[in-house]
Amino acid sequence: MDDPITPTEPYGYTLPLSPSGTAAMVTPPPWHFSGEVVMVEYRADPDAVARHLPPGLDPGPDAGAAAAVWAQWQWCSDSGDELGAPERCQFAEFLVLLACEHRGVPVVRCPYAWVDSAVPLVRGWIQGMPKQFGEISQTRPVRAGRAGPPATGAGTFSGTASAFGQRIGRGTVYARVEHADPPPLFTLPLAHSRVFPGWVPGEEPVAGLVASRVTDVTFTGLRSGPADLWLTGDPAFADLASLAPREVGTGTVFAYGETLVGGRPLP
Repeated sequence: MDDPITPTEPYGYTLPLSPSGTAAMVTPPPWHFSGEVVMVEYRADPDAVARHLPPGLDPGPDAGAAAAVWAQWQWCSDSGDELGAPERCQFAEFLVLLACEHRGVPVVRCPYAWVDSAVPLVRGWIQGMPKQFGEISQTRPVRAGRAGPPATGAGTFSGTASAFGQRIGRGTVYARVEHADPPPLFTLPLAHSRVFPGWVPGEEPVAGLVASRVTDVTFTGLRSGPADLWLTGDPAFADLASLAPREVGTGTVFAYGETLVGGRPLP
């Protein structure tokens, strides 16, 4: 006589739940990331920056310091299984970063982020990172031929970002100097707001500040130089437009790796 089938309760780290748990869109951390980054540092209106900071975060002594970041990422979990599915483990991203402080300790706030894939979008919401869908493109270094800047030495790198069919950001880095010091805003913890609205009547929403926890941080191939940056002034993106550059600083391109292991609450 055949053994009776034992019902299995569906489960998963995220929806969708399934009997094996493998249908979940996002696997549990740790998540390993490797990417190519184009970053432009700039000065924004300090008052606009302050309006983008939630309670618990302050502009700090360097009010107005900001950066626009383009990145092409590849990621995987500890198993590395995702690497067999490039359509799953690769995505592009555009971020705006703001310098700020939490109780006198420097952190970075990301008020806006766009990605071109569903998995990093949902994973971002788990972290409290405000990701939206967009179209992101950037120049990549090449190791052979002339169809791009070389992997070492001088080169010009550009990034663009669009949302809802409209260009919202464009930056160019004229990389000239190789150096060992990464951009300061890329070395600080990200301070996010985890927000999940209440759905059931009377249910309290989830809300709170958290900081990312990362290990195995690696910077390689750092090159910097003059840069150009433009952020949209369209009224449809008025909040983003308020963070447009008043002064453009240094641009940097580099390869970056990290392991994101989770978050920690910020009181």
